[in-house]
Amino acid sequence: MASSSFIDPAKLDLEDQVVSINRITKVVKGGRRLRFAALVVVGDKNGHVGFGTGKAQEVPEAIRKASAAAQKNLIEVPVVGTTIPHEVIGTYGGGKILLKPAVEGSGVAAGGAVRNVMELAGIDDVTSKRLGSNTPINVVRATFEGLKALKSAEEVAKLRGVSVDHLAE
Repeated sequence: MASSSFIDPAKLDLEDQVVSINRITKVVKGGRRLRFAALVVVGDKNGHVGFGTGKAQEVPEAIRKASAAAQKNLIEVPVVGTTIPHEVIGTYGGGKILLKPAVEGSGVAAGGAVRNVMELAGIDDVTSKRLGSNTPINVVRATFEGLKALKSAEEVAKLRGVSVDHLAE
């Protein structure tokens, strides 16, 4: 991540949500070694959201590690009212996520991992469709790629060198 866009997690009131916990077995000479991998999403329900993964021999420790990693990986999401500014497709590996803005009051029409990310980002109205991989980690990463690609009207106007009013025409 670019260091200029670093978001200090200490200044935010973050909530975390466990998306998935996997049991991992490593076969060694003496038998099987059990470990747990956790995927956690954190957010302040006000445009900031992050995700992280952690592995440990105990579930709570894996969740703690994942939560710490998620706080280091925060992004800011442009929000227009209660939804996203425009339609976007996020891709990561075999996973693709289509995110579409929705009218106020329609709620989060998204399943599983995408719902967790949207709710913790503070997006109340959005429609999504998962295309391709449905592995939670790929879905979360694809969702984040989509959210990173979102641009507010002010950013688009600045890039084009025109006023925001000119875009609305």
